[in-house]
Amino acid sequence: MESTIDLSRIGAFVKVVQTGSFTRAAEALDTHKAQLSRLVSQLERELGVRLLERTTRSLSLTEAGREFHERSLVILAAVEDARLAMQEAQGEPRGTLRMTCGVEFGMLMVGRWINRYLALHPQVRVDAEMTGRVVDLVHEGFDLAIRVGDLPDSTLAARRLGTLAYGLYAAPAYLVRRPAPAQPTGLVDHDLLVFAAPSQRSHWQLQRGEQAQRVPLQPRLRSTNTFTIRDAAEAGLGIAALPRLIGEPLVADGRLQPVLPGWSLPEVPVHAVFASARFLSPKVRAFVDLALQALQAGG
Repeated sequence: MESTIDLSRIGAFVKVVQTGSFTRAAEALDTHKAQLSRLVSQLERELGVRLLERTTRSLSLTEAGREFHERSLVILAAVEDARLAMQEAQGEPRGTLRMTCGVEFGMLMVGRWINRYLALHPQVRVDAEMTGRVVDLVHEGFDLAIRVGDLPDSTLAARRLGTLAYGLYAAPAYLVRRPAPAQPTGLVDHDLLVFAAPSQRSHWQLQRGEQAQRVPLQPRLRSTNTFTIRDAAEAGLGIAALPRLIGEPLVADGRLQPVLPGWSLPEVPVHAVFASARFLSPKVRAFVDLALQALQAGG
């Protein structure tokens, strides 16, 4: 009589391999470590092979475990495709959307998108990780990432949502002390507040129509945090390059003034990234569509 292998045991085994420990796998699956250990042990007995070498400090795959893990990923992907096909047939977004984005862009925009998404789709939940690290969507089980900046070559699928436009800003008090330059070349005589993006390490490239000017940077402040740059600009410490989504509301409030308003810095692309474009579940498609409309409308 043929035996069948419980998919929950396969899923438990794969999650243990992905996370590197029974403890982290149990946290990810919201279950108990002892329960996962039992499932994997039952799987090993059913297969008649040892899949994992366990020590008090680490786990490692056996040769049989490596082969079974590869085949398990195919099995689980097929099951997920079947589940998503049924979900697609139902049409309404449902289930948990696991997504990730950078901390700053999450605070600036993605948090608002999530609120709108939850309000529009009562049958979905969102598990959002806002982090500075680049998340491995496939191996960590995420549905979607929102990424700012140029994308590296990848097997992942992506949809361009739009761009972030940047401008130069300074506090009124600073511009009283040190009047704004008439041309970008005059920026070298000012205190500059610089976001430490790779594209802005040594210069700003400003453009007005067909004109382009390169401004070498010797910043008074360089930071990897946009909000630190914003706060320094508001404190009257210099001229800052800020996303217009941040700068323009402060101009409207009188807390900042535009500098060289006819000139602009290069726009930065924003993408939604997911594992495959072949089959996009309703919960993912609905969020991507919402993000696209929101970004094109200015937030």
